[in-house]
Amino acid sequence: MAEPVETKVTAATAAAYVTSTGLLAALAVVQNDVRLVGWMPDAVAPFVLAVVPTLMTFAAGWKARHTPRLGAR
Repeated sequence: MAEPVETKVTAATAAAYVTSTGLLAALAVVQNDVRLVGWMPDAVAPFVLAVVPTLMTFAAGWKARHTPRLGAR
């Protein structure tokens, strides 16, 4: 039987989904406003925007508690 998913994995996955979805929604709303990313070179913008979900995922995984292990293998 499969082991349960650890709390840290669940928190990081949820944070990545919510943050990236929110970021994409925000970009869709302001897509005609180039001031958001217009100051960045075109080749750099995707990498800078990818940092937002990455940092939120890291923070959620860092903050979530470990799932206790009930027995040694």
